[in-house]
Amino acid sequence: MLTGLVIAAVAAVAQPATLAVPPAATLIFRAEARGVQLYVCRAGVDKTGGYDWTFKEPRADLYDQQGRVVGRHYAGPSWEGADGGKVVGQLLAKAPSPDPSAIDWLLLSARSTNGIGVLGKTAYVQRLRTRGGRAPLGGCSQTNSGAQTSIPYTAEYEFYSAP
Repeated sequence: MLTGLVIAAVAAVAQPATLAVPPAATLIFRAEARGVQLYVCRAGVDKTGGYDWTFKEPRADLYDQQGRVVGRHYAGPSWEGADGGKVVGQLLAKAPSPDPSAIDWLLLSARSTNGIGVLGKTAYVQRLRTRGGRAPLGGCSQTNSGAQTSIPYTAEYEFYSAP
């Protein structure tokens, strides 16, 4: 019961203005991603001898509003629809999720598109209403350097055409 309340509260939070698409952009597709965020244990970039979980890639299926699998999300970041369309994104902006255990909300532009499907017409992608997916806070050390872990997550992705 508590989980449902938390999810409802996160869904009710307005998106930050920094993640807004151009006013004339048109929403062409919305999908829920269910999958994992993969992390690798690596020496920290600060050169102090510490180790951190570093993001590697997402792996998720995309579901339509009827609960059918309609595509997948993977490294690139890429989204590929079962109808043949594909978009590869480039980060424009990010904002912390209102849920502290969840990965950031994002705004991306299309770095490339292809195919005749709906995702092939995408100019902007938003990642919103995330749950889970954050890197672990511990358990990464020299002993397990190179180890991978997968953290379950869900997110809503909205795909927009150009103005």
